[in-house]
This record gives sequence, C-alpha cells and structure tokens, in this order.
Amino acid sequence: MQFPFNIHIGKTEISTHLVTELLAFFIGYRYYSYLRKKNKDSISDLQRLFIIAGAAGGALIGSRLLALTEDPRLFMGAANKVFFIFGNKTVVGGMLGGLIGVELVKKLIKVKTSSGDMMTYPIILALIIGRIGCFAEGLKETTYGKATSLFTGIDFGDGIKRHPLQLYEIFVLICIWIMIRAGEKKFSYEDGTKFKLFMAFYLLQRFCFEFIKPNPFLIAGFSSIQLACFAGMLYYWKVFVKPFELIKKRNYA
Repeated sequence: MQFPFNIHIGKTEISTHLVTELLAFFIGYRYYSYLRKKNKDSISDLQRLFIIAGAAGGALIGSRLLALTEDPRLFMGAANKVFFIFGNKTVVGGMLGGLIGVELVKKLIKVKTSSGDMMTYPIILALIIGRIGCFAEGLKETTYGKATSLFTGIDFGDGIKRHPLQLYEIFVLICIWIMIRAGEKKFSYEDGTKFKLFMAFYLLQRFCFEFIKPNPFLIAGFSSIQLACFAGMLYYWKVFVKPFELIKKRNYA
C-alpha cells in the first residue's frame, strides 16, 4: 500500500483524509438524527440546536488550542501564525473543548438533563471514519506511532515500520462501543452514563497510546495531550472509582 492513499477519479486526485472528514460529520449527524427520532428526547429542538452550536464552537477552539501546545516551538517559528492555528487540530482538544462548550450553553439555557447519551454512538462512528482518513495520510498526518518490530508495524513510506496508532484507536473505539452496548442491555444506566463511559475510556486509551507516539515536546515527561487526557479523566473520576453509582438497577428480563 502506498501512502498517502488518495482517491483517484480519472486524472483528479482527491484527499482520502478530506473525504473521510466530511463523511464523518455527515454520517455521524445522520446517525444522531436517526437515534433522536427513534428514542424519546427530553430536550427540545431549539435547546438541542443551542447545545450542538456550543459543542461545535467549543470543539473548534479546543482542538486548535491544544494543538498549539503539542510543540509550541513550531508555532513560534511559523511564518503565518493564523494559518498555523487553523491548519492544526487535535481530537482530544476538540472533545474536551466541545464538552466545556456544551456545559456552558446548558447553564445559559437552563438544561439540567444529560445531552451526551444520544451523541455517544454517532461520535464513536464519526471518530472511526475520521481515523481511517488519518491512516490513509501516512506520514503527512502526525498520528502514527514510534518505530516498532512488532507484527503490527506498518511502513508508511520511508522504510521504517511504525505503530499504526490510527488502527489501534479504531480497534479500541469498537471495543468501547461493544462494552457500552453490552452494558446497556444488561443494566439500566443513569442519565448520561453512556457518554461518561465513552469519554473516560477514550481519554484513557489516548493517554496510554501517547507513550508510543514520537512526541517532540514533553512537559515533565508527558505530552500536552496526555495532560489534557489526565484532566479529563479526573473530571470523570467516578467512572473508574465508583462505576456502580452510574447504574440504576440490574435488568433481569
């Protein structure tokens, strides 16, 4: 397989990464719309619109801000700093920024119920689609891992086998989806539990995988993404320390 792996239509070459990003947003939103029609939503259409806007705005800001801290030296040396800011983003920053944006909007519009459960599976699906595009980019997208001699290593085009972190993440996302779905069938979750489980375990896997990523800039031995993940895991500490408080009752049916 040759990297970057792009789509060719005649003489036209289209970025697979761009296509998968667009598909991730489109399919993720369509899946969310389907789930919202299928399940009763206690949040009104207008409130949902404000919440989605808060999530989008928070994700836009958070993804760019955290990306700047991955290696501040690159930002300081960039000729066009505005272009650099908008040209770099990170999923963890987007998710945490989106979370902050949603919580702020919910306080403004006085929504106290959880708004994340219905978005959980669509977000997981969108991330899986997006990571396919990251993988297709090869070395152009800095989501690959360190060099490895393991059988999972992939040569992205420079003769060195590296950890395909994009594929690792896809595998973990599928496992998280299965875990949440299995628990949903076996237990009656408290409101918001699905989203909390997803966020907690997603941040945990990103924290762990960062150790096998060639991060050029570290703070006390950790990357900025790891520190952000750790902060997010502290926010969801009950998932790890008191998981049974997230369960209403066992379903024996």
